[in-house]
Amino acid sequence: MSEIVMLSAAQLVAGFRQRTLSPVEVMCAVLDRITKLDPLVNAFCAVDEEAAMSAAAEADRRWMRGDPCGPLDGVPVSVKDLVAVAGLPTRHGSWTASRDRESADSPAVARLRRAGAIPFGKTTTSEFGNKIVTDCPLTGATRNPWDTRLSPGGSSGGSAVAVALGMGPLSLATDGGGSIRIPACWSGVVGFKPTFALVPAGSAASWTALSTLGPIARTVRDAALMLDAMTCANNDGLAVAACPPGYSAGLDHGVAGLRVAWCPAPDSVPVAPDIAQSVERAVDTFRAMGVTVIQTDVAPIADYYGNGRMHSVQWSVFFAQRVRHMEEADRTLLDPELTALSDAGARIDTATFADALLARHALGASMETFFERYDLLLTPTFHCGAPPVPGLPEHLRNAPLLTAWCNQAGVPAISVPCGFAGDMPAGLQIIGRRGSDALVLRAAQAYELARGDFPAPGPELQLPGDTEIAP
Repeated sequence: MSEIVMLSAAQLVAGFRQRTLSPVEVMCAVLDRITKLDPLVNAFCAVDEEAAMSAAAEADRRWMRGDPCGPLDGVPVSVKDLVAVAGLPTRHGSWTASRDRESADSPAVARLRRAGAIPFGKTTTSEFGNKIVTDCPLTGATRNPWDTRLSPGGSSGGSAVAVALGMGPLSLATDGGGSIRIPACWSGVVGFKPTFALVPAGSAASWTALSTLGPIARTVRDAALMLDAMTCANNDGLAVAACPPGYSAGLDHGVAGLRVAWCPAPDSVPVAPDIAQSVERAVDTFRAMGVTVIQTDVAPIADYYGNGRMHSVQWSVFFAQRVRHMEEADRTLLDPELTALSDAGARIDTATFADALLARHALGASMETFFERYDLLLTPTFHCGAPPVPGLPEHLRNAPLLTAWCNQAGVPAISVPCGFAGDMPAGLQIIGRRGSDALVLRAAQAYELARGDFPAPGPELQLPGDTEIAP
């Protein structure tokens, strides 16, 4: 069973095609894995076993007929609990959210389902995705698959942990300031934040005006396959199989001849030495692949940090707007850190908010100019290691230094495991100009192939002492 659950989505589909694997067999293995490991890490807040097995049986029959409905037919996919899945509630990690089951999928989930993927469960999040760790009053703390004393990051921590531990090869997550890339970094998997609005979010999933939906997977190819399915703008009822492959088609074209900027640490970002060393080795790998690497300070990012509050102003105002519509009784149920965030947003005046929006526009324009000189930009994904659970340390409560600016600029960015800092994974972030998602994925694929297989965390997990996961 353990070998099956650690196969990639691409390998699963190949097995289905060759009839050496079946979707029912795979789904059984994934559900068994969740039963065994999830009590130790708390990655899932809902699993619909009956619907999952029924969908797997249907996929089995299609593969036996040689008539799969799409490129991901029979592949299990989990979904972060900020995104609607028909038949499951969307709780947003909050006691204030409705317990009612959704009647329809969000647009991205609907496209995955048309591609044959099986959305089988919801993964944990911080409340409304408010912070870069995954704990909340509703579901408690989610734990790192490499060390259960630590956080996996957030707010898509459940998705990253599920993928890392073989509880499904794919997960649909959201990223409003690093919420895909940070948990991917700290959990040792691949996390891709596409160009803003490339993946359809639907009105309910895009209320921050900063968040983008994207894939978390164990391989770059799987992330690209998932992106292909979610960006297939086929609304005429035809099977997604009719859509031409987009982001997976050119993955193996290599990176020789590219001109790539390398920023070890933007101004004032204190990157831990062992993380810096891991990322620098990854940069050396790019040089060995025939890439021209130019070290640079990336002035637009330095300006972003210099004005200090571009992201935090917008983030807090958006949360203040969400909370102000709640009844007073509901507000008492919120995570205190979310309450503090919304209170800060309520104190921000209109002029300050407008200044932040203008700064966002200026950053985007500056990065467009920057990418006229470079094809890609390389940075560390995060400057330090994962904090202990639960809670968010004071020094990490500001906007994530290396990731949030990508949301402000709307550019695509991916985190790929690049080694270890001590016993914990470190991440390389590869960033491109708006719309260059295929190039970012191609570069990540080239690096992944040159790096070789990245180890998975061991399945023999233990909680520290008598620690309780439940809230």
